[in-house]
Amino acid sequence: MVVFRDFKQAEACSQAIKDLRLRLPHSGEFKFNKSDSRVKDSFFEVMQSHTFEVWALVIDKTLIRSENLRRNDEKFYNYFVKLLLDCGAKLSNARVKIDGSGDREFKNQLQRYLKRSLPIGSVSSVKFSDSQKDDLIQLADMVVGAIARSYRTSEERSKASRWRDMLNKKIHNCWEFK
Repeated sequence: MVVFRDFKQAEACSQAIKDLRLRLPHSGEFKFNKSDSRVKDSFFEVMQSHTFEVWALVIDKTLIRSENLRRNDEKFYNYFVKLLLDCGAKLSNARVKIDGSGDREFKNQLQRYLKRSLPIGSVSSVKFSDSQKDDLIQLADMVVGAIARSYRTSEERSKASRWRDMLNKKIHNCWEFK
């Protein structure tokens, strides 16, 4: 989760992503798993000068004991989004944007679940956004990708954590769910 404490910081970060897209031979969406190393390096270098916090929840699905969560993707997603939003980031009247995947019924259920489950006043709205059109959703994808890559055991440790290391000062909590 990427948290901006000020709307102007979010706007400045979004503009920086737009500007970077114009400078790179990369015209499309920034997606961690589809970007080459040079694009990732440039992206995270630009992000270092912007003010935001990263709150992450790392889940090894093989360790989930609840049959309900293992068998039902929507319940799994709802539960862990709620956990992440309630993990200590001290949200107040937050506007939450989530990558717009999923059908309408799923989105409605998630919105209802979060409004019912989160402390009153922590979240003012939950909206779904198309990542192709939303630079801050792309930022979240890049951040999540960098953190996930750092957990890969098949790569040399320094290479696996290369982009996460560029974010270290912004990571306020990276909780390993067990």
